[in-house]
Amino acid sequence: MRQHGVDVAMSQFDRTLEYIDQLQHAATAAAVCEKLLGVTSEFGLTALMAGTVPQPGTPTGQQKQHVLLCDWPVEWLERYVTRNYVDHDPVVSHMKQLQAPFQWREAAQGIRIDKSSGEVMGDAGAFKLRDGLAFPLITLDGEIVMVSLGGEAVELSAAEFGLVSLVSTYAVGRAMQLHTMATTTIDHIELTPRERECLQWAAVGKSEWEISQILGISEHTSEKHLLNAKSKLGAVNRVQAVAEAIRRGYIS
Repeated sequence: MRQHGVDVAMSQFDRTLEYIDQLQHAATAAAVCEKLLGVTSEFGLTALMAGTVPQPGTPTGQQKQHVLLCDWPVEWLERYVTRNYVDHDPVVSHMKQLQAPFQWREAAQGIRIDKSSGEVMGDAGAFKLRDGLAFPLITLDGEIVMVSLGGEAVELSAAEFGLVSLVSTYAVGRAMQLHTMATTTIDHIELTPRERECLQWAAVGKSEWEISQILGISEHTSEKHLLNAKSKLGAVNRVQAVAEAIRRGYIS
């Protein structure tokens, strides 16, 4: 039974790598956006916004400068910026508290909805953005990149949630590469063979305990290897570490 589970996970990861290969060959941010939505639309995620988070009170005219990737309904984007919704959006508030992907509905459940945040959610629904997936990425410079995918009817299994999270993380990293033109200036990072193995299994959704059973090591040791790899790769969570390891060729 466990072998069957491993086979299914590896098949899902092979599918993820195919999507990532397409993203790596995207030459512009627009192409990255198009290819990512080509993947996520299958799960009802049809709109994308990714960008650095402006400081509270940032003038509306400057907020668009923070956008990295965008395929949001134009009228919704204009309303979001004009009404300064970023300061009241419950998804943004929830994102600042977490370092892992979550669905929009969790943000609504996790905070007290006041008049302003309720207005944001109500207006989003009017533009057929009723639910979605969001997560923060922390750049090596310490900036927070807010990533949000939305749609009218979002249905994701646990495995699909993992696939979309990883592919989206990679896509944003690719967009940042293109934006800064720094694809050839990244310092080399040396991962140990064990760190690579642990990341490989983490990439197919295995927990620290499952990795320890597969590799014949203690759970504490597998956790330590993953933490070391995450630190070396400048990642704040497992998904970002896996995406960066794939980008650098440590996972294939």
